[in-house]
Amino acid sequence: MEIFFFLFLFLFLSSTSLARSFLTQEEALHLAFPTGAIVTRKTAFLSEADRAEVARRMGGAPPPGLVVFYTGASGGTDLGTVYFDTHIVRTEPETLLVLVDPKGAIARIEILTFSEPEEYLPRASWYGQFSGKTLTDELSEKRGVRPVTGATLTVRTTVEAARRVLALDAFLRETKRR
Repeated sequence: MEIFFFLFLFLFLSSTSLARSFLTQEEALHLAFPTGAIVTRKTAFLSEADRAEVARRMGGAPPPGLVVFYTGASGGTDLGTVYFDTHIVRTEPETLLVLVDPKGAIARIEILTFSEPEEYLPRASWYGQFSGKTLTDELSEKRGVRPVTGATLTVRTTVEAARRVLALDAFLRETKRR
């Protein structure tokens, strides 16, 4: 009887997804900005009209009304803006760092947490293809983003996060809320 209990416990624990943390926010910010950079935490409050405009630009659901982001500067030079995007992949959350360069292109994407089973997680090198991408039709899993067999939902939500962040960043720059 005891062996059945341990077998049940093993099967139960192996079937439940446990969040895997890859980086803390602080570690991710150190990857995004060089040592010595001045990193400033900022907050923007978006109205319903603002949220609708960002959704229109990205071609997806509206972002939250409260946006927290981090700007980096060194010697008076803008190093870009970091956004932490948390979203649901299949049924569990994932948090990504998306660094947008001063020209409005993605400079880097890093995984902070991933709560789905790891077989749904693309290799780290896959995220490198986002570098230099802007908010165009090419930023799509149907066009310019390589698919990953077995990780379709992760690919889709990563593309949506990238599009959301780029649309938010452009909107915040245009409205001078940065």
